[in-house]
Amino acid sequence: MNTATLQTQTVTQFSRKKLTAFAVPVIICAYFAYILVSFEMAGLGERINVNNARTLVSDTYSYKTHVAQDNRNGAVAIAIEGERKAQYPNGMMPSWVSQSGDITTVDLGSGHMITLGPEVRYEIPGYGTVTARPDGNGVNAVFPQGELPEYINASKNRVMIATDAGRLTVTRARAEVFKYNYGWELFFFTLDSPYYEMGAGQLVSKAFSGEAAAIVDGFWTNKMWRHGDVFWALFETLLMAFLGTSGAAIIALPLAFLAARNFTPLGVLRFAARRVFDFLRGVDGLIWTIVLSRAFGPGPLTGALAILLTDTGSFGKMFSEALENVDEKQIEGIASTGAKPLQRYRFGVIPQIIPVLLSQILYYFESNTRSATIIGAITGGGIGLLLTQAIATQKDWEEVSYYIVLIILLVMSMDTLSGWLRRKLINGDGGGH
Repeated sequence: MNTATLQTQTVTQFSRKKLTAFAVPVIICAYFAYILVSFEMAGLGERINVNNARTLVSDTYSYKTHVAQDNRNGAVAIAIEGERKAQYPNGMMPSWVSQSGDITTVDLGSGHMITLGPEVRYEIPGYGTVTARPDGNGVNAVFPQGELPEYINASKNRVMIATDAGRLTVTRARAEVFKYNYGWELFFFTLDSPYYEMGAGQLVSKAFSGEAAAIVDGFWTNKMWRHGDVFWALFETLLMAFLGTSGAAIIALPLAFLAARNFTPLGVLRFAARRVFDFLRGVDGLIWTIVLSRAFGPGPLTGALAILLTDTGSFGKMFSEALENVDEKQIEGIASTGAKPLQRYRFGVIPQIIPVLLSQILYYFESNTRSATIIGAITGGGIGLLLTQAIATQKDWEEVSYYIVLIILLVMSMDTLSGWLRRKLINGDGGGH
């Protein structure tokens, strides 16, 4: 090779490197520019509702009590989250609500006082008193002089005042106060339970005095939180994952022998088995869920079948690859004893691939526990259904956080259990790291 040719190649390589160094940033910038336009990132700020997001987040760790007055007859109802099943019975009310005749006083704290009656009054520290006399012509609201602050939204037929202490909404037919408190109210017992507002010490004393079954039943049948239904749904989610994963492993193992080159010399059978595995794992589990729900209807069994089909393809590929890497000497040793083919597989092959099988099955079982939540939301079963229902209402977000906590605890438990089983079954050691 002469010097001129070498110089030409060097210049060409330098030009290619320079072009690549220039082209890569241009391609990346063009890609991000496409994303900005395609996903309308410029209008993202306008679409974000910060107030709604703040309300939803606060609802995950707090609850609100409604004090509502019917302006037509003066009747007052007090209920947690505004639900009829959580309504305070006659003569029972929170400590911050008091009644005298047809006047109801609500103390929101920090000087915020609301009076319900023929005239609705809200004493706002630092601003003044807002009054309203609802009738057929409107709410007839009167405000202190000056411009209305941002936390007051007023029209002829509706006034809403949202402060840090609480919220007041007045219409012609109804005046309603919302007061927020931290915690998950009525989580253990509802208002009509004799154990409501009992401390832990009192409950323990009652349990030892023969009321343990009644206490557990009061918690389990809680009408607000439905603990019994929730834990049954959690069990359905776990059952979907278990049935789908174990069923897929049982089906995939014999089929994996057909896909393994050293066990199926006939190429047609091997090709057909591998294409079946590719088809099953090539279709996403959610697609299988939708197809099966149309074929068999909703339910946890449909979710288990969707997991089974997807994992059969995945297990089949992994198991066949494990079979192709087995040690032939061990099989030959078993064959030298006069063992039949099934006995060779049982004592010469299965013991070699057991660690791989168990490790993958346990990992997929743990992963499918999470996937079963989404699958259950589509098939109408398990904790996923309750979670989507709670999210759709946009009302009881403390229930959403409750379900999410349970799902996380379930996944953590399955991770710990699968790790222990993996050590116990594969290494013969139940302790250690």
